[in-house]
Amino acid sequence: MNEPTRIDQVIPAIVEHDAVSNHTFEAQRLLQEMGFSSEIYARIIGPGCDGRVKPLDDLDGDRSRWLLYQSSIGSPAAEVFARHGAHKLLDYHNITPADLVERWLPPLGAETRLGRAQLERLASGVAFALADSGFNAAELDAVGYRHTRVVPVLVDTGNIEADPDDALMDRLARSKAAGGSDWLFVGQIAPHKAQHDIVKAFACYRRVFDGQARLHLVGREMGSTYRDAVRRFIADLGLSAAVTLTGSVSTSELAAYYASADVFVCCSDHEGFCAPIVEAMHRGVPVVVYAAAALPETVGAGGVLLSSKSPAVVASAVHHVVEDQTLHRALVDAGRLRASELTIASARDHFRAAIKDSIALA
Repeated sequence: MNEPTRIDQVIPAIVEHDAVSNHTFEAQRLLQEMGFSSEIYARIIGPGCDGRVKPLDDLDGDRSRWLLYQSSIGSPAAEVFARHGAHKLLDYHNITPADLVERWLPPLGAETRLGRAQLERLASGVAFALADSGFNAAELDAVGYRHTRVVPVLVDTGNIEADPDDALMDRLARSKAAGGSDWLFVGQIAPHKAQHDIVKAFACYRRVFDGQARLHLVGREMGSTYRDAVRRFIADLGLSAAVTLTGSVSTSELAAYYASADVFVCCSDHEGFCAPIVEAMHRGVPVVVYAAAALPETVGAGGVLLSSKSPAVVASAVHHVVEDQTLHRALVDAGRLRASELTIASARDHFRAAIKDSIALA
């Protein structure tokens, strides 16, 4: 087989401020830097992506190109990819198990079930697969992918390098001056992210350790049903004045939340990587994380990993991190060291090497 001159990407949906979408844009830039022509074809193109992405319907039948499929959900885009005669690569960002989301978001449950079935069907036609983590790679191996390589998420450098929004920093600083610590979690408001479990732990923390603490849940909602249930839960606990659901925020506003946070708390039941944890560690925010799915691999020795996310366990761990300054400094240093191992430069090197290896294999 001749070396390809173009490697295009197919993705079900692409939107701004989304880890998989950011990864896809950066992958395109790297492919072009390596000398390949490269376009992105998406079934759904979100606001802000016009002109950067082509509609999937524009993908022609040219078999000389290679196609790289970004897999994170079930979609008709996978069927288009499967039918195409091009040489096929796949980049796996994990697909949330349906039982974690379908109670709150039945359509999402159906999409994730479809995605898992499509992932298995695609295995025989994909020559080489990339995965965000060893956890993800093991899932690919289990369903029959022949050649897999771990390539960490190409983390959006804007979320790491942006300066904080001044107005938001002033508002957060005024709240902090009145006393109390600031908890932070960044991620879609979605059942598998388990914001409800963070709220439980935060309520325990406020009652036992710090009655003035605040919790910031940053991220857009994945449907309104779960978001509204979380808001009702917060209100029932009498925490509406202490917990903020920010919705989607700008890069500079996100930087302000990281800058003011005393601790990043994650109780997710499922993550294929979790880029916000890397961002938090890079910015010097200690992380306390429930050790589920790929999270132990992402955190490494850079934070506190918990085998239980009972409210008392999480609250006690956060209390020690916030109050013990020696521990706090050690976790900041450990987090930054771990983040330095997951830099965008390192991820770019892994991506380039994987593409070269896929060509050599072909």
